[in-house]
Amino acid sequence: MANRAHDWFTQAVRDIDQAEDSRRAERHEWACFAAQQAAEKAVKALHLHLKQEAWGHVIARLLRELPETVNLSEGLIDKARVLDNFYLPTRYANGHPEGAPFEHYGPIQSAEAIQYAREIIEFVRLHMA
Repeated sequence: MANRAHDWFTQAVRDIDQAEDSRRAERHEWACFAAQQAAEKAVKALHLHLKQEAWGHVIARLLRELPETVNLSEGLIDKARVLDNFYLPTRYANGHPEGAPFEHYGPIQSAEAIQYAREIIEFVRLHMA
């Protein structure tokens, strides 16, 4: 079976570009979700690069499941935890006690999400080089 790590990684890069586009369009809920997706796909790419499978959507867990040979900082896991919070409530009207998702996300959240996702993508890029 072919190793699809490169495909996952290039899609992660495209997803972070989508996050930036959504942020510029002031669709901050979508920017946050696209950033989460970018980081998730990047970490899955690293798992595939290391010849292991990865399932699920919790980026912090996906990072913790990397082999011990991968030098992982606790700070990166904390940033993944922030991104994990954007997986569901950014898309579903029942993700918050009231209000549509777009009412709960703004430029502060989208800037942070994109920054953290970019850090995870760069971490993966360095380990896949």
